[in-house]
Amino acid sequence: MKFLVCISQTPDTTAKISFSADGKEFNAAGVQFIMNPYDEWYALVRACELREALGGSVVALNVGPASNETTIRKALAIGADEAVRINAEPKSAAFVAKQIAEYARNEQFDAIFFGKETIDYNGSEVGAMVAEILDLPYISYASKLDLNGNAATFERDIEGGVEVLEADLPFVVSASKGMAEQRIPNMRGIMTARTKPLKVVEPVPFEEQVETVKFSLPPAKAGVKLVDPENMDELVRLLHEDAKVI
Repeated sequence: MKFLVCISQTPDTTAKISFSADGKEFNAAGVQFIMNPYDEWYALVRACELREALGGSVVALNVGPASNETTIRKALAIGADEAVRINAEPKSAAFVAKQIAEYARNEQFDAIFFGKETIDYNGSEVGAMVAEILDLPYISYASKLDLNGNAATFERDIEGGVEVLEADLPFVVSASKGMAEQRIPNMRGIMTARTKPLKVVEPVPFEEQVETVKFSLPPAKAGVKLVDPENMDELVRLLHEDAKVI
């Protein structure tokens, strides 16, 4: 079995977010970056588990500059056998999907894994785009994945129950909570990650169809208003006049 796990680098959840003066670029100064948790905890770990059970290899792939290689090495420390970095600054979901799909097209992967979304843009777009470009089945938000020969069985949570799906290999899947449990790289993994291959690939041409007009921060939250429990008239007034349903 040959598995591809697509990983993204995102700001740490505690990072202070700001943008350039013109609002068109994220200000990365002083920001700590991490591997996107959904890619790390669920997609990568489940691919490693399947490799351990069935044999084969796990390739971690990232679209990004050389500064992302620390994050890529963490994927190798967790268990990926090799890594690929497509040497380009991600500009849009479509750009990233095109780069991943063109790399994967001739590599004969049995499954392509994504986390369900990234914690910065929360778009859930790239996996579906890759599946469309490669004309492969796409299963989103999967919480369980089992392989039996050339067939795969998936589960995903839906309102009021669990949906069970089946697909033949190869396929594209986005992994959600329940797919696997987080792994902490051990010392052996960290040491061997230094010698595992990390291949750099140049991007394929792509005509960008979107442009970032402006980033903006959400409005600041209003302060908490305390109401005397005996003053129901004031509470009703605030609910009618001040409360907003978002």
